Amino acid sequence: MPDTPISNFIHDIIDADLAEGYVDHVHTRFPPEPNGYLHIGSAKAIWINYSTAKKYGGEFNLRYDDTNPTREDEEFVHAIERDLRWLGAIPDHIFYGSDYFDRCYEYALKLIRQGDAFVCDLSAEELREYRGTLTEPGRNSPYRNRSVEENLDLFERMKNGEFPDGTRTLRAKIDMSSPNITLRDPAIYRILHENHQRQGDKWCIYPLYDYAHPIQDAIEGITHSLCSLEFLNNRPMYDWVCEKIGFSPRPHQYEFARLNVTNTVMSKRYLRKLVETGLVDGWDDPRLPTLCGLRRRGYTPASIFDFVQRAGVSKVYSLVDIRLLEACVREELNKTAPRRMAVTHPLKLTLTNIPEDRVDWFDVTNNPEDEAEGKRQVPLTRELWIEREDFSEVPPPKFQRLKPGGEVRLMGAYIVRCNRVLHNDAGEVIGIEGTADLVSGNGNPSDGRKVRGTIHWVSAKHAVDAEIRLYDNLFTLENMNEMPEDKTYDDYLNVDSVKIEQGCKLEPSLKDAKAGERFQFVRLGYYIVDIMNPGTFNRIVSLKDSYKPQ
Repeated sequence: MPDTPISNFIHDIIDADLAEGYVDHVHTRFPPEPNGYLHIGSAKAIWINYSTAKKYGGEFNLRYDDTNPTREDEEFVHAIERDLRWLGAIPDHIFYGSDYFDRCYEYALKLIRQGDAFVCDLSAEELREYRGTLTEPGRNSPYRNRSVEENLDLFERMKNGEFPDGTRTLRAKIDMSSPNITLRDPAIYRILHENHQRQGDKWCIYPLYDYAHPIQDAIEGITHSLCSLEFLNNRPMYDWVCEKIGFSPRPHQYEFARLNVTNTVMSKRYLRKLVETGLVDGWDDPRLPTLCGLRRRGYTPASIFDFVQRAGVSKVYSLVDIRLLEACVREELNKTAPRRMAVTHPLKLTLTNIPEDRVDWFDVTNNPEDEAEGKRQVPLTRELWIEREDFSEVPPPKFQRLKPGGEVRLMGAYIVRCNRVLHNDAGEVIGIEGTADLVSGNGNPSDGRKVRGTIHWVSAKHAVDAEIRLYDNLFTLENMNEMPEDKTYDDYLNVDSVKIEQGCKLEPSLKDAKAGERFQFVRLGYYIVDIMNPGTFNRIVSLKDSYKPQ
């Protein structure tokens, strides 16, 4: 994570608050609901809240918004903290919204006593009817004028479990004619006889987010509640709760545009469907935008935060090209990833002038971007594997790789000539025979001839067999937010989003590569040893791309 994030409109607000003395410190939070795994969109909210707190020497909380027991699970609780720690966004404090249920209940009683909340018997369908529309005001509930005593009695009986689910709600008494529908006497408590993953059976009434969230922020001393623009219309409710309860000092909510990425869906509901129906290989499938999926794919925390920072912080909707994320990790790995040779579509090259028992060892640079990485020794033997596409029996114009009668440089080793092409009964090329210029070493030919092409290779005798997986976008539509009304996400699933290549040949130094290690396979791209299948390498990104980051 950058030491000093680039200033943005949020930092301008904080600078002004500090200068005016409205606050004397900065305290932010990240409040995910534990109903799924975090994704690349979550990374933006994490980065904004964490980096902002650290820039100002403040504090950063992780708070689980676990107020809806029907959708939450302990699995997601652990996954969220694990992802934050992997990103390096270590929280100063960890809290659970459900631990404030007693306080929320006491504050609800206060609102009732003040005449700011009432128990309503309208059904969910009736509530929608009474709420009105964007152009028509709502109507007051027939239960709005219940006495304080009756509301207190009914609310306590709700808490005691006397009423079935959905039969009553506690609603804030605000303004049914407000142009902001959020303020039309919103429900702040509902009846729900469900076991809570943390609180067990203690409660059968649960506070709703718009009521619970400002209370949680105030209790924790949050100064700047930073969230995405989808909560903009909820800010007046946030302020109303803080004002009516009488919090001092009061937290304030500020909104930023959420992260939208091309060829990507970030709906937790749909991601859950993909996982539960087996269309992907779990929440950490490398094609998913989940942080655990990106981790398994090979993306690094630094590349993800670099991407988020480059995408920018504003209040304006934008669609960020996923190739920017690829460019970020490519730039990082170009500097840090050790180089190795791997042949993904092997074709055998037999060097007839090298004895079968001879092994020549060549010193090869591990990383030309970092001399401190030193060199490794790579064996060369009579039989080698080369890429099938590095040979052409009938080469196109300007083909500079191996061809009949032609020469190429084996990367870091000898110059070789193709003398004979071997075919099977169907006429397909099954091998090549050639000779090595054994005096060329890894330098220029002594006779001054020019050899333009250089190809990578692997000793057949020492090769490590491996499976390689090539991943592509999971969706074919660039902007999934503009999907036609008669279409669903399923209509744009990319059936070719993963290709599995077996029988790949790797240089022997990769035999003991550990899960999670990243490498550049020269001339091919960047790869990671799959954390679930150590014999499998996942391609993170190709070696080059036409995308030019702005």
